[in-house]
Amino acid sequence: MPKELADNLARRFPQETAVQSNYLPTLRAKLSLNSAGFQDAINRLRTASLYEMGDPGAAYDWQALYPVYVRGEAYLAARDGNRAAGEFQKILDHRGIVLYEPIGALANLQLGRAYLMAGEAAKAKAAYNDFLMLWKDADPDIPILKQAQAEYAKLQ
Repeated sequence: MPKELADNLARRFPQETAVQSNYLPTLRAKLSLNSAGFQDAINRLRTASLYEMGDPGAAYDWQALYPVYVRGEAYLAARDGNRAAGEFQKILDHRGIVLYEPIGALANLQLGRAYLMAGEAAKAKAAYNDFLMLWKDADPDIPILKQAQAEYAKLQ
């Protein structure tokens, strides 16, 4: 079903740069992570790299840097902590582009995971701590928060 929705979007907006160069590569890369694998996802995001630092259009309620986040996820799947860290750090370095999008907070958690994978325990702890501080008042039953807390506890 998601593939069909992406194909429909591609047919409906063949000349729309934001759709063709940002949304669709990102959606298809995310789908690839669930099926074809990390290399296919990374390849699909090449087109988006030209546009990912811009605003693809508030009319679609989709902010920039989602391609960066998904690329970071792909590098995590590839077990390449250093490259993943670079992608998530890019999000944190450009908070003014991300604004209120969830990837702004989640980049801290993913950065912690990337640093841990790269063998940078101290940096991982700091990134996890940043995430947990952002979410200190969140509902304690949120699954991603519980998972982050468990991962952080293992670092202590």
